[in-house]
Amino acid sequence: MLTQREIKQIIPAQPTSDGGGVKISRVAGFNNANFSPFLMLDEFKSDQKADYIGGFPPHPHRGIETLTYMLNGHFQHQDHMGNVGELRSGGAQWMAAGRGVIHSEMPIMTEGQLHGFQIWINQPTSQKMAPAQYHDFQPETITEYHSQEAGLLRVLAGDVTCGNQRVTGPLTKTGVKLSVADWQATPGSQLEIVTPNHFNVMAFIYKGNVQLGSKVLEQGELALLSKGEFLTLKANDMSGVLLLMGQPIDEPVVHYGPFVMNSFSEIEQAIRDYNSGVFEQY
Repeated sequence: MLTQREIKQIIPAQPTSDGGGVKISRVAGFNNANFSPFLMLDEFKSDQKADYIGGFPPHPHRGIETLTYMLNGHFQHQDHMGNVGELRSGGAQWMAAGRGVIHSEMPIMTEGQLHGFQIWINQPTSQKMAPAQYHDFQPETITEYHSQEAGLLRVLAGDVTCGNQRVTGPLTKTGVKLSVADWQATPGSQLEIVTPNHFNVMAFIYKGNVQLGSKVLEQGELALLSKGEFLTLKANDMSGVLLLMGQPIDEPVVHYGPFVMNSFSEIEQAIRDYNSGVFEQY
């Protein structure tokens, strides 16, 4: 008999700011084994120019992947390797920092609503010192699954199985197996997703009010789910849910600012490498 996933823990997002003063809501789980392989989820949402116009000026990373998803807005990515990419409404971008990257994410938009997410994903030890990679995904490349009962499911990364329908997103080369999807639902929409039992699974409600298993989640809440082979979602009103599913990484996590490594000595080395200009040479 298949086991249904239920809510194990609810974590409310906390308001903060980052970069050039961009206002965000953050859920962090750097030392929470139930979060792995994910480390942090940031939601940026505002229709006030002053809340986002400062963007995210040049800054380094080592030891993580980032997946950024834009619901509404228009930003530009640039990095020290010469990559330039635009992140538009409905699109996404992925970066594997590996041994080191210096990048910026700055607004092209000068007015209107900004709404999107950035997910930090841990890299396994074997990839923390690999060359950096970058790829952007324009809106039309995001895989969509429609049904009258389920509404719209946009799959950004990995595979998602809805009933007997397997949907594969454009991002497939992450360091560990994972899936990320955006469920956009109308009142009464229901979604059932099959999940590998060993994966950690979480759901972030960015709009509306959703029943997950036997409990109800409100906007701004992230739910960590119990182990199981499937989960069920039911929208009580117009709703949006970001679903994150991934294979946990059973390795030490040491986090300092933009760096995530396995030991304090590796963090100290990352700081030395960045300050001495090593990152620019990669």
